[in-house]
Amino acid sequence: MHEVERLLKGFERFQQHYFEDEPELFDTLRDGQRPPTLVIGCSDSRVDPALLLGCDPGELFTVRNIGNLVPPCTGSHEGSLHGVSAAIQFAVEQLQVARIIVMGHAGCGGIRALLAQPADAGRDEAPAGDDFIGPWVRIASPARRHVDETLAGATSAQRQRACEQAAILVSLRNLETFPFVRRQVERGRLTLHGWYFDLQAGALLAYSQRADCFLQVVCSVEGKGG
Repeated sequence: MHEVERLLKGFERFQQHYFEDEPELFDTLRDGQRPPTLVIGCSDSRVDPALLLGCDPGELFTVRNIGNLVPPCTGSHEGSLHGVSAAIQFAVEQLQVARIIVMGHAGCGGIRALLAQPADAGRDEAPAGDDFIGPWVRIASPARRHVDETLAGATSAQRQRACEQAAILVSLRNLETFPFVRRQVERGRLTLHGWYFDLQAGALLAYSQRADCFLQVVCSVEGKGG
């Protein structure tokens, strides 16, 4: 089957399910959305948040980008356009979401690209005009520096995993640089979460501030069997 035809068949299955068999959901969604959760996930084709979390349309407001990164807050007049920042503001101010989840994953190509750069990349030279990936993944440079300082003798796989998880924490800190996020957190109306999908093991981990590490909240199938 031609790939485009396969996608059209997929839409027909979606149409059958949500507009013929169970039309009640979209009856409630036609006039607007009210998702309680913003997920900032990676563009990686293997880690669609709605599929991973078993959500129907309308349950998640989703922002996806290379490396599931959140840039620090800068003025809208500074530099380029701010798609991720605008989506966060819309979710917090207009949709009034109750939680934001930064969801990273194992085997992230964006973090691999960050680790492949020279340690001092981007500090002194201007980025090439056609390089969009390098400047973007350097949002997570603090995670890279942490790995360089603490895991210099580790294997590449260990460094990759540690940097993937540290980058989630960088994005959580960057979220709090947005005044509208910080205000809602301080008022107790918004909570921030860091999740990590271990796609090798099929497990879900969440950052624990108390333990200062990522802990399994849904263990692997083998772990459940044990």
